[in-house]
Amino acid sequence: MLKAGTANANYQRIWATVKAIPRGKVASYGQIADLAGLPGKARLVGRALGFAPKDLAVPWQRVINSQGKISFPPGSEYFEKQKGLLQSEEVVVLNGRIKLKQFQWQPDLTELLFTLQY
Repeated sequence: MLKAGTANANYQRIWATVKAIPRGKVASYGQIADLAGLPGKARLVGRALGFAPKDLAVPWQRVINSQGKISFPPGSEYFEKQKGLLQSEEVVVLNGRIKLKQFQWQPDLTELLFTLQY
């Protein structure tokens, strides 16, 4: 169990990392955890996104599972919302799946050094 201060600091890192995903790109929960310096904490990413303050405008829809799928149950309210938000960013979603080869965010060294500062 993480202490409250640690959890908050980790959430801040996760939110900052997700905010760095460019429009029209996606990243997996595990990828976000790795980039935030929290390897093996993919589930923490999901939890942090659920607690993201609305005014922070974290683009949660850009985070999908490692198989390139939307994690919400197909047809559910959040599945449809995520799918719609991704499609509005010109991400192609077919049967709840996104082609990672085409749409996965692959940050370069410059992005890592200057965008993701923790």
